[in-house]
Order: sequence, then C-alpha cells, then structure tokens
Amino acid sequence: MKLSSRYNRVNILVSLLVLLSTGVIYYVVIHFILTEKLDRDLRIEEEEILAYVEKYHRLPLPGDFHDQKVSYRKVKPSDTVGRTYNNSIYLNEKEHEKEPGRSLTTFMKVNDELFEVTVAKSRLEAEDLVRIIFLISLLIIIVLLLTLFIVNRFLLNSLWQPFYHILDQMKAFNLTGKNEVKVEQSNIDEFAELNQAVLLMSQRVKEDYKELKSFTDNAAHEMMTPLAVINSKLDTLLQTEGFSDKQGELMEDIYLAVGRLSRLNHSLLLLAKIENNMIKDEEAIQLKPLIEQKLRQFQELLQAAEITVSTQLEDKEVSMSKYLADILLNNLISNAIRHNVKPGRMDVLLSDNELVFRNTGLAMALDGGRAFERFNKTAASEGMGLGLAISRQICQHYGFIMTYAYTAEQHTFSVHF
Repeated sequence: MKLSSRYNRVNILVSLLVLLSTGVIYYVVIHFILTEKLDRDLRIEEEEILAYVEKYHRLPLPGDFHDQKVSYRKVKPSDTVGRTYNNSIYLNEKEHEKEPGRSLTTFMKVNDELFEVTVAKSRLEAEDLVRIIFLISLLIIIVLLLTLFIVNRFLLNSLWQPFYHILDQMKAFNLTGKNEVKVEQSNIDEFAELNQAVLLMSQRVKEDYKELKSFTDNAAHEMMTPLAVINSKLDTLLQTEGFSDKQGELMEDIYLAVGRLSRLNHSLLLLAKIENNMIKDEEAIQLKPLIEQKLRQFQELLQAAEITVSTQLEDKEVSMSKYLADILLNNLISNAIRHNVKPGRMDVLLSDNELVFRNTGLAMALDGGRAFERFNKTAASEGMGLGLAISRQICQHYGFIMTYAYTAEQHTFSVHF
C-alpha cells in the first residue's frame, strides 16, 4: 500500500470518527436546548395561571389553544407529587393527528380545594427543527469527508510527484550506462534534501565504480604480459634437456598452473568487457549452422567421452556479436561434455523461442540459485566456475533469459529469446 493511500485512509477514518462524535454531541445539545425552551414556556404558562388564581381566586377556564392545552383535575392532598415534566402525546384537534408533546404537571390550591394543573405543548416544531439540524449536520459531514478525500488524493499525489520522480530515476540508474540521475526542483525541504542525497550518492557510486573498473582493466591487462613471458620461458625451458623426473613433474605443474591463471585472467577480462558494453560488433547470425559447426568441432571430444548427440534444430536468427555467440555455444557444449557420464547423452534443441542443451550427468540437481554464480562449481569439476556466469552475462547483455532445470535425470540449460 502506498504511503499516500494509507495516510488518506487514516485521515478519512479519523475525520469520520471525529465528525460523527461531534455530530452526536451537537444533536444532543440542540435537543437539550429546545427541550429547555419548551419547559421555560410551560413555566411561564404556569406563572400566568398562578397569577390569575391569586387575583380572581379561581382557575381560568381550561383551554385548547394553538399548540397548547390547559386542563384541571381535582385531587386529594395525598396525590400531590410536586412539579413534573414529561414527554407525552399531544392530540392536535385541528389536524386530527397525534404529535409528540411536552407537559408540565403542577398542583394549585384554590378556595381550600386542590387541583392538578396540566399544561401541554406540541413538540412537533422542535422535533422538526432538530431533524433539520441533524440532516444539515450529516450533509456537512459528508461534504467535508468528500472534500478531504478529494483534496488529500490530488494534493498528496501532487506533493509526492518529486519523490516518485527520483524513485524512477533510481530504478533506471545503471552503473554501466550513460544515464545520469536528474532531479526535479522542489520547494519542500525534505524532498530537496533527498534529491541532493541521491545526486551525491550516484556520483560517489559512479566514481567508485570507475576506479574499480579502471583497476580491474589495468590489472587484467598488466597480468597478460608477465603471463605471456612466463609461458614463453616455460616453453623454452621444457625444450631443454637434463631434467630429472621430479623436476619434470614440477615444471608440468607450473605450466598447468600458469595456463589456468591465463585462462582465468582472460575470462575475468571478458566479463568486464561484457558488463561495460565494450563489445559492440553486432550482426545477424543464423544459429542453426553455427551450432552444427560447433558440434563438428567438438566431435572428437564427444567421441572420447562416449556421448551420443541428438539435435533438433530450426532456423533462428539473432542479432549479437559473433565473438560472444561463439563463446556462449562453446561454454554450453563444454559444460555438457565436462559434467556428463560415460556413456552419456546430449540433446540440442533450437526453436524460434529458445535454445536448449540437455545432458545426462550426476543424479542430483544443481543449486538453481547459485548455478550461474561466479566461481561456483562442484568438487569434482576441473573448470574455474566461470563458464555459466559468462554465458548468463552474455544472455543478459542481449536481453535473453538463461534458466536451469533438472528433470527426468537430465540437466537442462535453456536460453529464452
């Protein structure tokens, strides 16, 4: 959930609770005020009746006036309970309808006789007024909530635009690319600080990457010369005579170690070139004849390893470097030979959507999450653990997807175009 949506939801919920609470309190207070006004009107009528009794020593005639009724009833002294207010039903004689009412009941002594005096008034107008006030309050709450929702939605989206812009820039940021992080000017202090922090971070990362890349390139190039010299000297030394068997074994170990180091240096340099997009000689390549050519080149190794090859190739054209295409196919075929069994099998399938190399091998699946990591290899492997890493890097360079699966006791490496 986005932060703006979460804030909007919490804000609307809190506002709704506050407005509903205040609306209920407002309704109760208005209802209390109107009830007090009715009670005050009833007390005024009671005072008028009492004044009439004191002046004329008799009760005024009972009356049925507009929205008000006055009635009397002779009672015993034991029936008196004092002044009381009650909500009652008021019978409107004119409209012939029953309406909500409010009554005051009191007791007056007239000429040694005790009377119960009841003054009733209609509450219909007060109830209608409270109802109108409630509906107006409810309408105001709805309008306020809608306004808050709309304002928060559009205002927050507008306020958060600089954040989403810098987030998109960070997602698109690529060390090997030439795109720079571009920030929008913002009057909000937090976003301005975020923009400056992202700019400084991207600049430091690029500088560190350039230094590391320069060091790697220089180290790889500088290592090539002494390795070539060592190989040359070893070749010359091996051609001389006079070595004992022990010395010959030591020289062979050195020769193999130098060759391994040379291949490792070449592989790391190739990875650096691919990552830095330094190989750009792309051309249209027909994969079917190229695969057939590679299989012919590996024919002797396949026969020596007792591997039966089965192919099912369709025409497929890709746009990539011929040099990298050779390396990709070499690595996949070499991997299928090196990690196979005797006798073994290798299937090569090429369609418009994918290239598949399937081979027999150890009866256990590789760790799919680490199969393409650099220097990841089994204990029995004599390779350097860079072949699959280079292959995946080549695929990523051209937008292909390389996957691994272990099904039916066969290891399958697929390149999805």
